[in-house]
Amino acid sequence: MIEAADLSLIDWSRAQFALTAIYHWLFVPLTLGLSFIVAIMETQYVRSGNEEWKRMTRFWMTLFGINFAIGVATGIILEFEFGTNWSSYSWFVGDIFGAPLAIEGILAFFLESTFIAVMFFGWNKVGKKFHLASTWLVAVGANLSALWILVANAWMQNPVGMVFNPETARNEMVNFWAVLFNPVAVDKFLHTIFSGFLLASVFVMGISAWFMMKKREEWLAKRSILISAVFGLLSSLMVAFTGDMSARTLAQVQPVKFAAMEALYDGSRNAGLVAVGILRETDEKIHTEKNVNDFVVKIKIPSLLSIMTGGSKDTYVPGLRDLIHYGDTTRKILAIPDMMQRGQFARGVLDDYKRARMLGITEQAEIIRKEYFGSRAFFDEYFRYFGYAFLSNPEDAIPNVPVTFYSFHVMVALGFFFILVCMLALYLLFMDRLARNRWFLWLMLLCIPLVYISSEAGWVTAEMGRQPWIIQDLMPVSIGVSRISAGSVMTTFVLFAILFTALLAAEVSIMIRQIKNGPKH
Repeated sequence: MIEAADLSLIDWSRAQFALTAIYHWLFVPLTLGLSFIVAIMETQYVRSGNEEWKRMTRFWMTLFGINFAIGVATGIILEFEFGTNWSSYSWFVGDIFGAPLAIEGILAFFLESTFIAVMFFGWNKVGKKFHLASTWLVAVGANLSALWILVANAWMQNPVGMVFNPETARNEMVNFWAVLFNPVAVDKFLHTIFSGFLLASVFVMGISAWFMMKKREEWLAKRSILISAVFGLLSSLMVAFTGDMSARTLAQVQPVKFAAMEALYDGSRNAGLVAVGILRETDEKIHTEKNVNDFVVKIKIPSLLSIMTGGSKDTYVPGLRDLIHYGDTTRKILAIPDMMQRGQFARGVLDDYKRARMLGITEQAEIIRKEYFGSRAFFDEYFRYFGYAFLSNPEDAIPNVPVTFYSFHVMVALGFFFILVCMLALYLLFMDRLARNRWFLWLMLLCIPLVYISSEAGWVTAEMGRQPWIIQDLMPVSIGVSRISAGSVMTTFVLFAILFTALLAAEVSIMIRQIKNGPKH
C-alpha cells in the first residue's frame, strides 16, 4: 500500500527540486533562442561573404557556448533527482516518463553534442556551408531536447496513452502517439520554445544597447538589434497566441489550476478576465479549511475569460468553490468530493487485489483483475481519480492561489510589455533615432532581468498551479517522494544551493568579461 511520507521530507524534496529547476531554467531558454539567432547571423555571413557577419556570429556564439555548458550540468542533476528524491514517482510512471527522456538523450542531445564541436572548432577547417549546416543542426537539436522533456512534463499535467498494471503497480505506455501529441504537450512545447526565443531576443537587444551606449561596435549592435527585434516580435506574438491556446486546454484538463490563475472562487457565464489585481486573505473559507483570497483592487476585462475558455461570452467558467461542490456538468468535470470517493474505491480495489495475491488466493485475485483491471470503464470512471484517495479534504486539491495568480499575471503583463519594446526598437532603428534615445537603450538593457523574471514566473504558474499533484489526479506529491531521511535531502539542498550559485556567478562573470572584451578582430 502506498502511504504519504514525512512532511519535512516532502518539503525539503520539493525545495531541492525547485531549486535545481529554477537554476536550470536560467540557462535553457537562452540556449533555445540564441542558437537560432546565431544560425540566422551565420546564414547572412555565408550569403554575403562579409567578414563582419562572421565576427558577429562568433561573438554571440561564444555567449551561447558559455550558457550551454552550464545548462547541461544543471540538467543532468535535475534528471538524476527523479531517481534519488522521487523514486516512488519514478516507479509508478513505469516506462512512460522515461521514454521521452531516453529519446531526448539518444536523439536530440546526441545531435547537438555531435555538431557543437564543428560549430565551435570547425571555423576554417570545414567548408562554410557544412559549418552553417552544423550550426543549424545544433539549434534544431537544442529545441528537440526541449520537445522531449516537455512531452514528459506534459504527461504529468495530463496523463494519457497509458494503462495501469496492477501486478507491478506501474503505469505503462500503450499509445506513444497519444503521449507525444498530448494537447498539453503541443501547447507547452510551442509556448515554451517561443518564450525562449523571446528571452534570447531581449538578451541580444540588451547587450547590443550597451554597446551603443558605449559607442562601440555600432555596426554589430544595430544589426544585432534588427535581427533580434524582428525575431523577438514574431516570437512574442506567438507567445501570446500559444498562451491563449494553453489557457483553453488548461480549462479542460486542469480546471482547478485555471481558476487559481484568476483567483476565481465563484463561477459564472460572461466571466471577466482580471488584468490587474491585488489579493488579500479573508476569514471566509472556501469549504472548511482554506481561506478565500479576495481582491483589494482589480481591473477586469469584461467577458474575456469566458471567451478564452469556450469561444463565447456565454461559456460557463467554474470557480474553485464550484469545483469543490458541483464540478462542471457541461464539461463532465466531477465535484472534488466525488473524485475522492471514486479514487478511494479504486484504491480499495487495488488493495484487495494485492492482498489476495499476497495471501495466495489466486481465484479471488483473478476475479478482481478481470472484473476491474480488465475493464476500460473502470479506468475511465474510477482509476483516473486514484490520487484523490490520498487527499484528506477537498481543499487539498487547491493550489496556493496568491502564488499562482501573481506569477501568471506577472508573466502575462511582461509578455505584452516585450511586444511593445520590440516594436519600438524596430521603429527607432528604421527612423535612425535609436542612438539618440538613450533612455530606450537603458530600457532594453534593463529588460534582460525582466525577461528572466517573466520566464521563471511561467514555470512557477505551471508547477505551483498543479499542486498538490506530481501526476495530475493520479499521484499527489506526498506519495511520489523517496523514503530517505529529511536530513540527507536538507544537506544536498544546501550543497546544491552553494554549487548552483557559484556556477551562476561564474557564468555571469565570464559573460560580462566576454561582453566587455567584445568581438575579436
